[in-house]
Amino acid sequence: QVQLVESGGGLVQAGGSLRLSCAASGRTFSSYSMGWFRQAPGKEREFVAAITWSGVSTSYANSVKGRFTIDRDNAKNTVFLQMNSLDVEDTGVYYCAKGGRVIAVSPGSYDTWGQGTQVTVSS
Repeated sequence: QVQLVESGGGLVQAGGSLRLSCAASGRTFSSYSMGWFRQAPGKEREFVAAITWSGVSTSYANSVKGRFTIDRDNAKNTVFLQMNSLDVEDTGVYYCAKGGRVIAVSPGSYDTWGQGTQVTVSS
C-alpha cells in the first residue's frame, strides 16, 4: 500500500515561487506515473501536471505550462512540483496522486492520494 505525503505549501506573493514535494512510501514507487492536482474553494479538483514512471514524459494543464515543472527522484521516492511566477489563481490545496503505467489527466485514473498542502498566493 503506497502512502503519499505532500509538503512545501505556504503563503507567497504573486510572482513568487514554491516547490512542493510528495514523499511516497512503498518499494514500487518507480513503477507508476504520478500527478499533481489542485482544488480551489468551491471548485472541482483539477489536473495540474503528471509525469511517467521514468520521468521521461510529462504533461501540464494549459494554465501552468511554462511556469510549473514536475519531476521525480525515484531513488528518494519523491515527486516534485516547482511553481514559478505564481498567480492568485494558483491558490488552492495541492494534492499528489499515484497513477497507472501511463499519464492521465482525469482524477479517476489515480488510485492513491495524499492529504494535500495549501498554497496561497496573495496579490
